[in-house]
Amino acid sequence: MGNLKKDYNKEKSKEEVRLAGVNILWFNEIDKNDIAIVGGKGANLGEMFNHFTIPNGFCVTVNAYKQFIEENKLGDKIYALLSKLDVEDTRKLDEVSSKINEIIVKGKMPENLEIEIKSNYDKLENKFVAVRSSATAEDLPTASFAGQQATFLNVNGYEELIKAVKECFASLFTARAIVYRTINKFEHDKVFLSVVVQEMINSSKAGVMFTVNPVNKNHDEMIIEGSFGLGEMIVSGRVTPDTYFITKNPLKIKEKMINEKNTEMIRDKNGKNKILDIDYLRSNEQCLFDQEILELAEAGVLIEKHYGKPQDIEWAIDENGEVFILQSRPITTL
Repeated sequence: MGNLKKDYNKEKSKEEVRLAGVNILWFNEIDKNDIAIVGGKGANLGEMFNHFTIPNGFCVTVNAYKQFIEENKLGDKIYALLSKLDVEDTRKLDEVSSKINEIIVKGKMPENLEIEIKSNYDKLENKFVAVRSSATAEDLPTASFAGQQATFLNVNGYEELIKAVKECFASLFTARAIVYRTINKFEHDKVFLSVVVQEMINSSKAGVMFTVNPVNKNHDEMIIEGSFGLGEMIVSGRVTPDTYFITKNPLKIKEKMINEKNTEMIRDKNGKNKILDIDYLRSNEQCLFDQEILELAEAGVLIEKHYGKPQDIEWAIDENGEVFILQSRPITTL
């Protein structure tokens, strides 16, 4: 972990100097080496966008986060609250986390940042977006901060977007994130946040894929988990997804575990996230067609080959049956 800390806390590279003051970077301007400016998730999305089919989007860079904190004079307040915090005191931990969240969300977005975020949002074809947090110590080969910061789905319009960006900024200080940084000796004031704004796929099916079986560590076997609607139901543990086991060589479906998927999250006619019950017959159907399973597995093999290491991949299939990769991160539990 000491080497990891040294990596993200190193002196500024030429690339960082070049990007000083840059508040917005589109996926096609980003690659896997840009963690310092767009965080782990943002860097991976840029890398993916330039090699695979993923929805378009941009990152609000750590420069914007730093300016927001500075202009609202929040730095001293935040780090004073954290300086003497005992993370084992859960009551105090929750109290500090809530207080930091409150002061960040109440902060005013600097005018130049608001203009830049809105003008780039206008360039997206799909105005329903996913807004995700991307920390500079996230999705690294030896540490995963996955799930510790906020994600907002089907955000639509200027007001919702700016609000979601500020809430992502605040989520750098969730109780879980504070504890994780403390335990792993990441200095709070050396970890920054970028915000990903990505066109939403209005998925009819979604899920995750592991290019190595994370349970038995079998590198010749992949696992795909899938359910109906948006993938948030799987991520949050609200449904037990179907699980498909696939061999890599040859690429073949080895086993299927079909579970009862009795709820789904959809985007309703008003553009809001809505959770619906699924009738008994449909809930017990195989979520993915065999052809879709193999198409996803083939993409997984290519992504793993590209990165040279096992990947944890989020995917979605839209109402037209088109397969999209949403993001990919290294599996850190092997």
